[in-house]
Amino acid sequence: MRYTGPRNKLARREGIDLGLRGIGTKAHASLLRRMNIRPGQKPNTRYPKVTEYGLQLRDKQKIRRMYGLTESQLHKYFEEASRTLGNTSTLLIQLLESRLDNVVYKLGFTPTRAAARQLVNHGHFLVNNNKSTIPSMQIKVGDIISFKKGATTQIPYVKEMIDRKDITPPDWLQRKATLGKVINKPGIDMLVEEINLQAVIEFYSR
Repeated sequence: MRYTGPRNKLARREGIDLGLRGIGTKAHASLLRRMNIRPGQKPNTRYPKVTEYGLQLRDKQKIRRMYGLTESQLHKYFEEASRTLGNTSTLLIQLLESRLDNVVYKLGFTPTRAAARQLVNHGHFLVNNNKSTIPSMQIKVGDIISFKKGATTQIPYVKEMIDRKDITPPDWLQRKATLGKVINKPGIDMLVEEINLQAVIEFYSR
């Protein structure tokens, strides 16, 4: 089941900004102020020493929460990556980063992945001029992502995101106004340094 509770609580539990709040919002500012305070009634209570399994679990949870996935979804991505010839870590990241909702987010069309997922669900995006309502759709090199006619004027925060000049998509994406294009495959460097991807692979390989 997908988590629907307080998003800042998840980031504080993991101790890193998971990108669940739009930068510049009051909610994001609140998160940054309280990042070092663990959620719960006794945030200053000492936690027992974390085992190797516990460390692997936390890294797995960070990725799952960052991309807004259920446990079964992430496990399926791992199984697909492990069956494919190549580096499992790199293949796993490519599968996660190539999701339509993540591509929409990385292009700077929405402030969060959750917002991107919602807009995709509601049919506001086209892939190669065809409407797609599947957030998990795998986007390939050469695919073009665009807005459905009228979407940029109907949704205020989308117009605000498009007008911003401080958003730069990663190197594997290209954006011109309201059009985005995948020009390369995403690399493993897409993840923040605080996540040990090898630990996630080891967690699922147990």
